[in-house]
Amino acid sequence: MNFSRSLFPATVATCAVCLILGSLISIAAADDKAKTKQVEVKGITLSVPTSWKQEQPRSRLRLAQFRIPAADGDKEDAEVSIFSFGRSSVGDNVKRWIGQFGADGRKSKVTSGKAELGEYVMVEVSGTYNKPVGPPIAGKTEPTPNSRMFAVILEAKDKGVYYLKLTGPDKTVARQAETIRSSFGGEAAKEKNYELDD
Repeated sequence: MNFSRSLFPATVATCAVCLILGSLISIAAADDKAKTKQVEVKGITLSVPTSWKQEQPRSRLRLAQFRIPAADGDKEDAEVSIFSFGRSSVGDNVKRWIGQFGADGRKSKVTSGKAELGEYVMVEVSGTYNKPVGPPIAGKTEPTPNSRMFAVILEAKDKGVYYLKLTGPDKTVARQAETIRSSFGGEAAKEKNYELDD
């Protein structure tokens, strides 16, 4: 038996399958990339997935608001809110966001980077989120375990300071890590650890 000849048809078939799968993956990736929409938010343009459902902001302070469908296993949707109310202390904002999670079991990470729109600071916090309930003026919260937040301070060139906040169930929010960054052109690989002042 000629061993090399007997393997030839199988090798050709395997290569054909690899080529087909590679093409399908490329098409899927291109399709995912195409499923975005441009949203104008007070002078800047964000690129967000079409799966983010734009809603009427619940507060006059919000420039825009989006609903993100829950991932499999999560019971609630996540939410993105966008604000712009002038410059304020980066450190104070970061500490306030981290403080919205209970200290027990809380994990946080703070990084900084540069995007085409401008410099930014990214905060990621996970644990038990003290979720606001009822009217903001009431200041009531409800402890919500297995939650996650991505919050961004984006200092857009000649446009002002924008605050993006993504909160919700851990799994749903974790899947949006790169999406929230890419919405304004950020890249995790180019970020550096951001040191908070005591």
